Amino acid sequence: MMPRRKLWIGVSAIAALIVIFLIWRTFFAAAEPPALLTAEVTRGDFVQTVEATGTIEPKELVSVGAQVSGRLEKLTVRVGQTVRQGDLIAEIDAQTQTNSLKTARAELANMQAQRASRQATLARAEQTFARQQAMVPGEATSLADYDAAETELKAARAEIAAIDAQIQQASVNVNTAEVNLGYTRIVAPMDGVVVAVVTQQGQTVNANQSAPTIVILAKLDVMEVKAEISEADVIRVEPGMPVYFTILGDPDHRYETNLLQVEPAPESIVDEVNSTNSSSSGSSSSSAIYYNALFEVPNTDGRLRALMTAQVSIVLAKKSNVQLVPSAALGAKGKDGTYAVRVVDAQGQIASRQVKIGLNNNISAEVLSGLKLGEKAVVGEASPTSDSNSGGRPMGPPPF
Repeated sequence: MMPRRKLWIGVSAIAALIVIFLIWRTFFAAAEPPALLTAEVTRGDFVQTVEATGTIEPKELVSVGAQVSGRLEKLTVRVGQTVRQGDLIAEIDAQTQTNSLKTARAELANMQAQRASRQATLARAEQTFARQQAMVPGEATSLADYDAAETELKAARAEIAAIDAQIQQASVNVNTAEVNLGYTRIVAPMDGVVVAVVTQQGQTVNANQSAPTIVILAKLDVMEVKAEISEADVIRVEPGMPVYFTILGDPDHRYETNLLQVEPAPESIVDEVNSTNSSSSGSSSSSAIYYNALFEVPNTDGRLRALMTAQVSIVLAKKSNVQLVPSAALGAKGKDGTYAVRVVDAQGQIASRQVKIGLNNNISAEVLSGLKLGEKAVVGEASPTSDSNSGGRPMGPPPF
């Protein structure tokens, strides 16, 4: 019995010691210092940019419409077809315009015939008046006959002037009818590609209410990009700055050019003006404000298409071969403009440095002084899950 009793006493003592150790470790033992994430001070190229999202549009985009009403009898183009200026695009039923032209020409011919008749009357009146003038010196005619001949001559000349005015008006009507007949043949106003067919063959268009669009033409050899710049960044952006962008379908290919223009007002200003005009009280909008930055890019290979999305970067500053440290390593900014940066030396000791920073794009910062190449700056503390989530150093197993 005694050995078994001694065994239970020993086991109980060991269990009590374990419990005491766990209580001490939980409530009284000092916490292990957290593992630190560090990054070396490196040398490289620094680029500070403004990021934006843009829309790619053709530099020249034209809606080709109809100026006369009628049924679209013939459509000679299709989407994607390349056309030259003057090429036939569509034909509208021209019967009404043809009849109008015939009527206008008939009226002109009638006026011209009336003028010929009035011209004969004028010639007879001129002859009569000439005879009366010749007989006046010899008193071979009466004054009444002379006055009558003169009045008849003036009336004949007035009728000719009236007919000439009517002929001019009839000529204008003929010209208008010819122009309207020409409008039934819709031709390309420029070289381009048909990017949309709005009205199909057989449809009826009504030009009295609005100008109906038949097709949309675009020049795709040069594209224009409208990048939306936030109001926080627009004050730093100026025409002439380098800009590059990529498209979603080919993110590895970079298109480079220069900024042409920053529009002075956002597109939403139209809505603001309309809202102000329609309501005397008005209300300020709380939505974000964006300004369009415009630039052009050649599209000789045709890879860029209308309304593609562009990931745009406007280069504010660029330096080569400078010392860089992650922006996450920067601590509080002092009154002298320097930043507090923690550095880990070869022995694992942490020291604080006052570092002078130049350009900073919130990812990397240019080191002007205070750090040496290869030094390790503290950028954060590793959490227990950092090895799987943030790439930090593993914490290791408990010591017991």
